[in-house]
Amino acid sequence: MYQYTDFDRQFVRLRAAQFRDQLERWQAGKLPEDEFRPLRLQNGWYVQRYAPMLRVAVPYGELSSRQLRVLAKIAREYDEPEAEVYKTAIETQGKLGSHKLPTHYAHFTTRQNVQYNWIPLAKSADVMDLLASVDMHGIQTSGNCIRNITSDERAGVAVDEVVDPRPYAEIMRQWSTLHPEFAFLPRKFKIAITGAAEDRAATGWHDVGLKLLKNEAGEIGFRVQVGGGMGRTPIVGTVLREFLPWQQIMNYLEAVIRVYNRYGRRDNIYKARIKILVKAEGQRYIDDVEAEYKQILEHDGAPHTITQAEFDRVAASFVPPALSQRVYRSAEATDAALREQAADDVQFARWLQRNVAPHKNPALRAVTLSFKRLGQAPGDANADQLDTVAALADRFSAGEVRVTHDQNVLLPWVHAEDLHALWLAARAAGFASANVHLLTDMIACPGGDFCALANARSIPVAEAITERYQDLDELDDLGEIDLHISGCINSCGHHHSGHIGILGVDKDGKEWYQVTLAGSDGSDLSGPAQAGKVVGPSFSAAEVPDVIEAVLNTYRDTRNAGETFIDTLRRVGHDPFKAAANGARFKVEEAAA
Repeated sequence: MYQYTDFDRQFVRLRAAQFRDQLERWQAGKLPEDEFRPLRLQNGWYVQRYAPMLRVAVPYGELSSRQLRVLAKIAREYDEPEAEVYKTAIETQGKLGSHKLPTHYAHFTTRQNVQYNWIPLAKSADVMDLLASVDMHGIQTSGNCIRNITSDERAGVAVDEVVDPRPYAEIMRQWSTLHPEFAFLPRKFKIAITGAAEDRAATGWHDVGLKLLKNEAGEIGFRVQVGGGMGRTPIVGTVLREFLPWQQIMNYLEAVIRVYNRYGRRDNIYKARIKILVKAEGQRYIDDVEAEYKQILEHDGAPHTITQAEFDRVAASFVPPALSQRVYRSAEATDAALREQAADDVQFARWLQRNVAPHKNPALRAVTLSFKRLGQAPGDANADQLDTVAALADRFSAGEVRVTHDQNVLLPWVHAEDLHALWLAARAAGFASANVHLLTDMIACPGGDFCALANARSIPVAEAITERYQDLDELDDLGEIDLHISGCINSCGHHHSGHIGILGVDKDGKEWYQVTLAGSDGSDLSGPAQAGKVVGPSFSAAEVPDVIEAVLNTYRDTRNAGETFIDTLRRVGHDPFKAAANGARFKVEEAAA
């Protein structure tokens, strides 16, 4: 993983000291609230429904075990609401029939960040100092700027990878951090990058999606998509360049964002994202970008051209881990031993199939630890669990983990011969559920339990569906299904891209849910990124599990042998599933009557 330089470390620590000064001046009444607000936002501090929320950046998803232990310390010692605040929250949620709101935990997001929901602002500067002590921060995890740059969680180890995207992502991170021209864009701006055949970074759904590839001559370049996004207007990004030489990516990004900064709407927050500009202007936007890019190259001297020396400097900071020295068996012998162990234990066999991925190094594997379990919201991890993951990383993965787009954690450096021992340790810790990419491996935002923007709660719906589908045999029979849940139209749970999407909506002050089908984040190799379609009117929270069951039963009845849920949907069409969903609603209403 990337190793901070002395400059990186000094920069982050000075930023933490600057925030402490801003906080103290605000507390003393010397800094007005309207001036402090953008400063705290630029460091990742929101004020949510009941308490502040901190968003910590995890650039391209990489974390060390040392960083995990500090994240655990923050959860244990700082993620505790003030008594009156928590009492109000519990009373409010109790009226909705909600579960107990968790404290002393962290939450992994779809954009490879880590969030906390209860840290008082009075303690925020202490938390920033702790983060800085392990090269972490919340810089530009909020605000109308270029946010945390995300990537494929298997970057650098995936067998389908053409080019490792991490050095490029780091160059972009350094360029975009506190960029003076792009600190106050019309709206937030998100970049995702991948270098693999399978798009595990959902690049099509970002303001800028970048895919590294090689042309026929073996030269490296980028496929550039611009204007993707979810929210009220779900749009998959438009391809501006099929192949842009890698040296020019920063100059081209400068043109893309500069044109957006110039023409993006600032009078309407709902129409301020770059996707609206690209959709409205079409070819005119593309022409303006190309003209700006030409200006940058020919008249400005192409100031952000990446030289080979600069690339090599940054790439050298991605130090390969010091793996334990051992005498490796042949790949054939290792595979044979795993097959023998799997033959004796069906649970281990299932885990190997679902949670273990091949590695560029045939002696290693990439292993996903599932954070999806009954009684805990998707992506949540309490302090003890974070410490446990750190210990597993030290023992099995050279002290490194990756945060995934699906709100899990990946161990990227596991020796194949250690898989059985890892499985036993992960099972004891509760991280070995063999449900990766299955129905219960769902994405969900915190929803109305915490977020002031949410129309409805996500977590109880996720819990009800998870409780209904606990049989792994049934989950295996259903096969790979992406279920995504958002508490509002802002789509933090990426409901638009779910094979099954659930969206919380407000009707007369009550919680209701829309269901969409056939969305894709682009990771499905059989089809591109696309938004799902609504299957019927909104449903009550009590109806949602029955609607999902009816949809899945229709899939069982109509699928061909070996056909996945999304493939069946695309072949059969929405009508049978829409009829089943609406039929389930009527059955619930009849039962209630």
